[in-house]
Amino acid sequence: MATKSHSDQSFPPTAPRILVVEDDRSLGKFLSRELTLKRFSVQLCNDGEAACEELRRSIPDLVILDLNLPGMDGMTFLEQVRMSQARLPILVLTARNRTEDLVVALERGADDYLIKPFSLLELLARSKGLLRRNSVSEAKSSSMVGDLTINRDEHWVLRGKRRIDLTPREFAILEYLMNNVGKAITREKLMREVWNIPYDPTTNIVDVYMKYLRDKVDLDGEVKLIRTVRGVGYVLGND
Repeated sequence: MATKSHSDQSFPPTAPRILVVEDDRSLGKFLSRELTLKRFSVQLCNDGEAACEELRRSIPDLVILDLNLPGMDGMTFLEQVRMSQARLPILVLTARNRTEDLVVALERGADDYLIKPFSLLELLARSKGLLRRNSVSEAKSSSMVGDLTINRDEHWVLRGKRRIDLTPREFAILEYLMNNVGKAITREKLMREVWNIPYDPTTNIVDVYMKYLRDKVDLDGEVKLIRTVRGVGYVLGND
């Protein structure tokens, strides 16, 4: 059941709206209270079904999501949300600290994560970072390099007149490269900024996804826009 938090307080019309999805009622009320004190408008839901119903009524600016929910778990909720809301920032809270679990959450659509127990200050910093990142993306919805165009709001990519279908992770990589055109981006930075996890030299997940992306963006006969910088990483440009 969804419960409105601190509904007696008034907020400026531009107050960021946060949906907190947390089945631990004590923690949920704590987060609601603290975020409200920081001048966020907060909606609290205690399970995935209630959160989905709330999203059908109104789209917030940020979702803070616990993974261990009754009924519909957090992973399923992530998948459902991403089918209709590709750009909605989602910060995952989880007691799971295995790298494999965190990667799965990010692959399902999470933008960032915090491992329980966490610092409230870090939660606020991560939340503000996601809200800021989203507002920057909205300010410049389209970018173009050569004949490659990305639209962040509508979540599409064109190469000339050719439509390119990308997974959420591939889109996030391309978007990051678009934001850094002409700059050589290291694997470490891609893993930290796109996957939101520390760099692990034992995994080739960045190279695997870069191959997926390049195979879709740079077809035979086309100018190669994504290039490997030996010993560094990757760069997007048409030079």
